[in-house]
Amino acid sequence: MLTRVVVAPSGFKESLSAQAAAEAIADGVRRVLPEAVLDLIPLVDGGEGTAATLAAATGGRLVALPATGPVGEPVGTHFALLGPGERDTAVVEMAAVAGLSLVPRALRDPGATTTYGVGELIRAALDTGVRRILVGCGDSGTSDGGAGALRALGARLLDADGFELTPGGRELRRLARIDPSGLDPRLRDVELLVACNPYNVLCGERGVARVFGPQKGATPAQVEELSAGLENWADVLTRDLGAVGTDLRLGPGTGASGGLGAGLAALGARLLPRFDVLLDHLDLDARLARAGLVVTAEGALDHQTPRGKVPAEVARRAKLYGRPVLVLAGTLGEGAREVPGVDAFSGILPGPMALAEALVRASELLTDATERALRMILLGARLPAHAEVSGTQRPSSVR
Repeated sequence: MLTRVVVAPSGFKESLSAQAAAEAIADGVRRVLPEAVLDLIPLVDGGEGTAATLAAATGGRLVALPATGPVGEPVGTHFALLGPGERDTAVVEMAAVAGLSLVPRALRDPGATTTYGVGELIRAALDTGVRRILVGCGDSGTSDGGAGALRALGARLLDADGFELTPGGRELRRLARIDPSGLDPRLRDVELLVACNPYNVLCGERGVARVFGPQKGATPAQVEELSAGLENWADVLTRDLGAVGTDLRLGPGTGASGGLGAGLAALGARLLPRFDVLLDHLDLDARLARAGLVVTAEGALDHQTPRGKVPAEVARRAKLYGRPVLVLAGTLGEGAREVPGVDAFSGILPGPMALAEALVRASELLTDATERALRMILLGARLPAHAEVSGTQRPSSVR
């Protein structure tokens, strides 16, 4: 009987797209199980590759255009128009215009980067006449609370003297008033949905600046500066955009993509758990149900994985059908053993290696790691359940 292997990885940030990761894993599976039936399901979490994946899954198309990148310079970007059955829906991928991969390492200052291009993409989607815009949040290089996006959509952000703020999250501490009179009126007639990680909140001890600011280049002092700015941003948004009744500080998803979730929620967007929104397009559950083995992967497996990461979601769904799950990861951290639903896991690095080399060789390393893991699984399957040791004593189980 042929083994059906579902390969359902996320991308590896700044290294492999989800599609490239799936293909690398498939190559490793074929080395060990050449007759296996492979079902490749590159998974998106709202970050890099979301628009292209959903366009392909629905028979839609990408619309290419220039927009303002995270450091203020023009970048080539895109949004998606979905296909049959969803022709009235556009997908704006914030990572395609304000993602961390678009911020040169020498310029990684989340206090200065902007989501202005996200607002430009939303405006371009409005120009097509769609009735629904889905904004995918993930892999951001910003921490401006969505202030840039609101400015691109026509809002004016003013200091105490009535002057407009310059771009960047550090400026939000000086925000005194938002003038919404210039907001694009078409926003009132479109359904705005945000696919985000509900664990990410804007403010507080688990606020987005503290959790993700250092990953984007913020120093400890800058983290506190950004946190104070986002606290002020939440207060002014609530007061001036009529977001009363919506908790923009601690509401689920408000911290998505450096606070873009909060900014869009103040415009009336609905913040939705990203996997509930995105994975239905891929028929993931039905495909997992037919699997003999499920292989998923991501850049890191650690204590944050259960908080809305792809491997945890795949494992959760696979366990509904009793399917075994193998996770491959670029790095293994604290908590890797405690991810619910994961039966086995392995790092992809064969030994110590510089990060730059690992990023360049990620595809090769992932293929080799897949082969090693599957050979170990097959070896384990051949071991007798109660092997007798020569002599008289049966060994105790070893973990």
